[in-house]
Amino acid sequence: MFSKVLIANRGEIAVRIIQTCKRMGIKTVAVYAEADISSLYVRDADEAVFIGAAPAKESFLNTAKLIKVALKNNCQAVHPGYGFLSESAAFAESVTEAGLTFIGPTPEAIARLGDKTASKALALAIGVPVVPGVHEPLTDLNIAAEAALKIGFPLLLKPAAGGGGRGMRIVRHEDELESALSTCMEETKKSFGDNRIFIEKFISKPRHIEFQIFADNYGEVIHLGERECSVQRRYQKVIEETPSVAVDDELRGKMTKAACDLARAAGYTNAGTAEFILDEHRNYYFLEMNTRLQVEHPVTEMVTNLDLVELQLRIAAGEPLKIKQEDINFKGWAIEARICAEDPYRGFLPTTGMVTRYANPKGKNIRVDSGVAAGSIVTIYYDSLIAKISAWGRDRFEAVNTLNRALNGYHIEGVTTNVDFANAVINHPEFISGELSTHFIDDHFLDGESKVPPTSEHIHLMVIAASLIFHSRRMLMKEALKPMSPLIGGKTETIESAAYAARIDGRTLSVELKGSEASRNWTFLVGGKTYLVTTPELEYYRRRLKLDINGASHMFRLQYSANHIQAFFSGNVETVEIYTPREWNLMKYMKRGSRVIQDTALKCPMPGLITAVCVDEGAQVRKGQELMRMESMKMESGVASPVDGQIDEICVKPGQAVETDEVLLKFKL
Repeated sequence: MFSKVLIANRGEIAVRIIQTCKRMGIKTVAVYAEADISSLYVRDADEAVFIGAAPAKESFLNTAKLIKVALKNNCQAVHPGYGFLSESAAFAESVTEAGLTFIGPTPEAIARLGDKTASKALALAIGVPVVPGVHEPLTDLNIAAEAALKIGFPLLLKPAAGGGGRGMRIVRHEDELESALSTCMEETKKSFGDNRIFIEKFISKPRHIEFQIFADNYGEVIHLGERECSVQRRYQKVIEETPSVAVDDELRGKMTKAACDLARAAGYTNAGTAEFILDEHRNYYFLEMNTRLQVEHPVTEMVTNLDLVELQLRIAAGEPLKIKQEDINFKGWAIEARICAEDPYRGFLPTTGMVTRYANPKGKNIRVDSGVAAGSIVTIYYDSLIAKISAWGRDRFEAVNTLNRALNGYHIEGVTTNVDFANAVINHPEFISGELSTHFIDDHFLDGESKVPPTSEHIHLMVIAASLIFHSRRMLMKEALKPMSPLIGGKTETIESAAYAARIDGRTLSVELKGSEASRNWTFLVGGKTYLVTTPELEYYRRRLKLDINGASHMFRLQYSANHIQAFFSGNVETVEIYTPREWNLMKYMKRGSRVIQDTALKCPMPGLITAVCVDEGAQVRKGQELMRMESMKMESGVASPVDGQIDEICVKPGQAVETDEVLLKFKL
């Protein structure tokens, strides 16, 4: 076994690999760029080496630097993690040529299966079905247009190298092809150093099913079951689970055979993931083989009780697989939510900043893979994934409920994340019933909001949590002003009762409560319904609150300012306004006005780098026209004009770093 390993990656990926290496007694060397100086993984590794500026091409994509660090620090092997160079045959070959062991497939296997066009050709050769399309890479627009007409619209542009949704675009009409192809080529070149794109038929509303496989150096190939990863945004996964409700034993047998046959045909070794799509008629099509460990591997570990990083290390060190297919026991159900630094209510735009408060959820059957803590800085240079929350249950119902509880208790401030959006997804009725597709988010959410309104029960529970905090803080202030306050040695009343009005989600509810903090038992009457509530020993500025309501345990996250309390619960984010009867009577007579301010500036929607300015000063533009292009967290996107008008002044230039709400250009009045 290796005594020291270089981890050629960062963030939660590096943290995860370090954990297994420590357990196995293997020393680790981490590499970090300027943006990662204070990162968790840098602290956790046995050694950490600085490798350059924040942009990936100057650090994590610099093969020569990585190999130099590995050799200088007496490493025997390199673990590429996932992302960056993990699917680069050239990197694997360079590692091997330097006398080091690449913890992953051979360069030849990566070339055969990591390249999407080559893997599809191999699949066709051994009889595994693939999506109809042109599987030769395209770089010329005329050739692409000719191929597109043969396939028919809509179609999908996909990069030959890499993954994670980068470089992918749906093209629905011929006039969109040129722009989409150009964008895909630029994006995949920046992310993977390879601009080859291929075209395939776009299949409407498929399910995304993948199979984890392992192969040793002696011909043994096993699978560790399937994962369903259908809930996606921008072709990147949000929720993953195992097993899949859509796969029965017969279909599972066919798909696992296809996955393992592909591995054998390619002479594959180490960890891999065969990805398929399943159409509405249960036809399956091979998409690609990800020649690396997957982000979602924790759910497989939870149902198999295997450490997949340990399996990788042992295979790379030359050990045979000690577990046979018939020895693998799949137990229960596991589900994972990816926590990303992004704003679901603004088109999933990336967000940046410092994590000012951080607390992981606690509880049985909950797992957290995190790359951040309080004080961590999220930058524009890398992927938006910051953590993964996973949960296990005896069945799907229990696993989903456990994840719901975990997400309710996951607390992060300073950076906007998708944690409540992910919770809204798993609480959606269609998700609960297992009706999934890769269009799930588009079908059931609008601007990050579920098209299904919160239930009355959820509204009542949020009102209870908000009212309790409001009441307790109000009583604390009231007691503090008394001559014989308990704060100075006096006694407080044992029984408290109060009545309030709560405004939430456009409705007003009456709230009556009675109880005592000494016994921590309360009775609430909300909207005419009675709830029995048991509280913890209340802290009056608590941001996470665990309540037992009618015999069930619930966790809430709360933020408050005076009588405005924002409650986060089961994917619902609502502001609860609490008023005493006297305040509510006064509110009835207060008018609320509004005014519309015409903004003459185009403001930056997210932090990033300007890659192109598409207009000149003085130009006439139309609403929706692309005015600029910018890159953030490995994704490139356009910035459209919000109005019809004339450009007065352009305030930025290509290559310039910009922040959210920074003025990009101004329109003439």
